[in-house]
Amino acid sequence: MSFEAGRGELDEQVERVLEMVNSVDFSLSDQSPEEAREMLERVTGMSTADPVEVDEVYEADADGVPARVYEPDGAPATIVFFHGGGFVVGSLETHDALCRLLADRSGLRVVSADYRLAPEHPFPAAVEDAYEATLWAANEYDGATGVAGDSAGGTLSAVVSLLSRDRGMPDVGHQTLLYPATAYNEPMESRAENASGYFLEAQDLIWFLNHYLGSEVHARNPYALPLQACDHSDLPPAHVVTAGYDPLRDEGVEYARTLSQDGTAVDHTHYPSMVHGFLNMEGLVDRAYDAVERAADEARDALVD
Repeated sequence: MSFEAGRGELDEQVERVLEMVNSVDFSLSDQSPEEAREMLERVTGMSTADPVEVDEVYEADADGVPARVYEPDGAPATIVFFHGGGFVVGSLETHDALCRLLADRSGLRVVSADYRLAPEHPFPAAVEDAYEATLWAANEYDGATGVAGDSAGGTLSAVVSLLSRDRGMPDVGHQTLLYPATAYNEPMESRAENASGYFLEAQDLIWFLNHYLGSEVHARNPYALPLQACDHSDLPPAHVVTAGYDPLRDEGVEYARTLSQDGTAVDHTHYPSMVHGFLNMEGLVDRAYDAVERAADEARDALVD
């Protein structure tokens, strides 16, 4: 499989979204964490479609981690979902529409975990919560358990897969990594090429990691950034999604390549005309539905016999 990925012509609908976002000087890193959280809530509300109906939606306590469960009738397996937001912003609400779509399209139960955020709760708090929520879901529900997430949530999905392998439990059957952050400040073409003007900016990456890690001591910890792991074998099959106009593009591609080289089954889907976070723009960007459908199909095929 080829893991090459670059930029195509910017999608016209994405271009209109960027014009809107850039006109209001949208920059999370210019705000306090509290202000950035409020800003993301507002922007998400403008870009998502009306939520789809799911048979049952309820709140749960996943061994101390607040969670929201989206359960289609007869769901045969479970996806534990971790929202994006650089470990600093994002919530159950910002990703409610995406989780509903994922549950609806896959027919699988989706458990959205409300993990603790930095800087109030720096690394490894988010990892501990993500792991505990996955362990809880695996024990709570019948059928196989997978993990999924976008951006920082994709990072957590990869890390939970590593941690579950290293601890021997729970049994994670699949990992869906939607434009994940996997490396520290290594120079990469996509970080320079997409440094500004494409929703997530290079300065935001630094701001997020400074809040999350607290110290560069953690920068080489594989449970913080999974590309640092020495061994990527014996991990769950992975579906890695990258976007052409995303500063995280190249580290997502490199993670897919590394998984494959170490013998882990991986499917890499690249969207050359998209930006970071486009799956949360389904109200304005049609290709978001294609990506959700593909992710749902991959997860269902891996988790359901």
